[in-house]
Parts: sequence; C-alpha cells; structure tokens
Amino acid sequence: MSQDDSSQQDDPFRGMLELIGDKKFGFMRQLQPDLPKTDDDPFMPPPHIRKFNLRDGVEIESSLKPGRKDGMQVDWIYKVMGMEPQEWAELEDFDGGDIIYPEDKLNLITGPDDVDMRVVDLVAPLGKGQRALIVSPPRAGKTVLLKKIAAGVTQNHDEVDLVALLVDERPEEVTDFRRSTEARVFASSNDRGEDNHVRVSTMALEYARRRGEMGRDVVLLLDSITRLGRTFNLFLGGSGRTLSGGLDAKALQQPRKIFGSARNIEGGGSLTIVATALIETGSKMDDVIFEEFKGTGNSEIVLDRELANKRIYPAINVRDSGTRNEERLIGDGLKKHHQLFRA
Repeated sequence: MSQDDSSQQDDPFRGMLELIGDKKFGFMRQLQPDLPKTDDDPFMPPPHIRKFNLRDGVEIESSLKPGRKDGMQVDWIYKVMGMEPQEWAELEDFDGGDIIYPEDKLNLITGPDDVDMRVVDLVAPLGKGQRALIVSPPRAGKTVLLKKIAAGVTQNHDEVDLVALLVDERPEEVTDFRRSTEARVFASSNDRGEDNHVRVSTMALEYARRRGEMGRDVVLLLDSITRLGRTFNLFLGGSGRTLSGGLDAKALQQPRKIFGSARNIEGGGSLTIVATALIETGSKMDDVIFEEFKGTGNSEIVLDRELANKRIYPAINVRDSGTRNEERLIGDGLKKHHQLFRA
C-alpha cells in the first residue's frame, strides 16, 4: 500500500506489533512497559504484514479504521521503527550476516569516583556484541551494578540504544529502574502471570533485534535470566521429561534463544546482552539454570557473598570474573597493566 502524506492523521496511532500464532496476523499493543493486551487493541491485517515484512516487536505509526466485530484495524502505515515502510521492508533479517567477536569496547566509567565500573573495566571489559552474565548470590548488588552499567552506556554512548527487561520483579523495583535509568524498559512484575512474563520477554528481545536490523548498536539488560528460566518452566507445565531440580527439559529453549541472540554483526549492528544469574539461593533449580547458561556467555562478572557481607562494594570476585578474548577490547596502553594484573 503506498503511503500518501496527505492521508496522514494529525495524531497517528502508535503501538508495538505482536504477531499471533502462525505470524500471519497480529495486534498493536500499547507502548507501556508491560505491553498490556486489551480487547481494544487494533488488528494488523495480513496484507500489511506481507508487504512490509513486519515482524514481532516493531513500533508502528498508523491510521486506524473500523474493522470486524466493532474493533479497529490498521489502515495506513506511516512509519515502521521511525523509517518509511518501504525502507523497512528491504532490511536484512537479524540472523543474517557474519557474527564476529566483540571489538568495540563499551566505556562504562562515568567519572573519577566510579569505582564499580573501573573494576568491571579491568577484570571483565565489555564490548559491543558481548554475551555477559552477572553471577550473583542474593543481596550482593547485582541490580545496582546493572543500573551503573546503564548509566555508563547513557553517558558515554549516544550511538547505543539501551533496553532493559525485568522479569518477575517487585512492582516498586520496576518503577525504580524505570525512573533511575534512561533505558527503554520492558517489565512483567511478580503480580502478573507466567504467560505475561513469557510474552513480554519475547517482545523485548524482538524489539532489540529489530533495532539491530537497522544497523544500530543495542544493549539489553536482563534481570534475571534465572527468573526467566523459572517462568518458562512453569509456563510449559511439563513436557514429559524433567531434569534435576524439577526443571522441564524444554524450559530453557527460549531463554537460551534470548541470551544467544547477543552478537556483533560484521558490517552491521550489534546486540549486547548483560543478564543476571542467581546462585546460592538454596534452590536446586536455580543452580541447574546457572550451569546451563554458564558456558554460553563470553563474559562473566562474579559477585561474592563474603565481600558483600563485609560491605565491600563492588563485591566482585576478581579471580573468577573475566571476558573471553578480552585482548581485543584492551588498548595498547593498558595491555601491560592488564597482563600484570592477571599474572
């Protein structure tokens, strides 16, 4: 459908597309952290989806017209992710292109007193396209560390789109994270059901992938991958085979896809994922989830309960933390210092 400027409404409808079932149709969700589903959500007709190669997680500006069953449906599409619809339709899928090691280092230090990020920068530097875990026992400062990473990205990297996904968190913590960071926050708090957790988590990942398809550098902060694993375990309700700790054999397939989406695309964009993983919770399931993800990342920041109990922050276990191929991220001026530190 050609888009005629003269047909645009003064106040177009804005929403995020969620495709349903076989992906041949979908609905436009409200642009709120939990992407609420309502009976009034406009319908997206299949011809639009096919013509403009629309996928889950795209933000769309459109006009609406009456549809079937007294509902509204999308009429004219003006913008897809801020682009002309025809431009969007020509973009390559996120899974295309060659994936290479992270090479562009993220500067997360916000000032001379930023000890936390200086330690991270030294022991486990992060680059664009990193797949990083913050491994943390309870009350060791993982959320504070995520917020400081968010602050560093916001201050030093205007070219980076910052996204946060909070799963099964307390509602007040969602509000605090939204107010204390500049991230685009997706959240399904612990007063919502597992089906909503799954839906919002999937949409957050798809939105980040859509930004990457535009050639953008994206940083996705995920708190936590442990709760995400628990959520999918409950959502599946038993596939017939159970692993140690009561974990369904298929429960981690989608969380692995989410975490595994982090990549640096040669000549294209990047998606960096920094996810928290809980340990020492007393739950065998949590231990199994951590072990499943331990080998899939390429950077680990390990927090230490003993240091946290002594109020020593950042409570980072220096010896157990590190980044694979970190030499690609360290400038020549710091290589000697880093070698001495690791000796």
